Amino acid sequence: MLKLKSATAIIAIITVAVSAIAIMFAGVDFSAQYGGFIPARLTGQMALPGAVPAVLTLLTSALLHGGWLHLTINMLMLLFIGSQVERVIGAGGLVFAYLVGALVSAAAQFAVDPASTMPLVGASGAISALFGLYALFFGRPRQVVRNQKLNRWIHAAWLLATWIVLQWMTGYLAGGEGVLLATPAHIGGFIAGMLLQRPLLLWRYRKA
Repeated sequence: MLKLKSATAIIAIITVAVSAIAIMFAGVDFSAQYGGFIPARLTGQMALPGAVPAVLTLLTSALLHGGWLHLTINMLMLLFIGSQVERVIGAGGLVFAYLVGALVSAAAQFAVDPASTMPLVGASGAISALFGLYALFFGRPRQVVRNQKLNRWIHAAWLLATWIVLQWMTGYLAGGEGVLLATPAHIGGFIAGMLLQRPLLLWRYRKA
């Protein structure tokens, strides 16, 4: 059962509050442009006076969304996946994984197209890191091949593909693919989460 004082719930509440204010008062396009992550701003190829400093948008972009549908789906996934993962690695571990996921997902998007002027918004990159952790903690892989370790990786890849398709469909339905779709970011966040699994477990149970 999700507790209101849990890190997952607090992240969700903050994200909903910021996104809702941005959607209602600034509008999706304006908030994405001035608070979203734009790779070209980091390289100095694009100037945007009055916008959030480019480096800070690595994090602020995760607080903004491309519309109500985008926000709703992301928050539902955050509450479900986050609450499960938080039980295993604790509040501190969850917050750390979430922030790392946000940073790595933006970095992955930057690496693929550093000259892009398309704003990246949404918590899906950060949530992808939690998906990576969830895949390893709770995944029950089917017997595809004889190697059990390979089965786990196949299962993780399947979850990642499903998550990317869900995000793509959300962007399509919302009519804003350019803002919402960021496959490299999702992949980057997911891989970051998987790589964090063992370190976070060791840290959580370091005194055991």
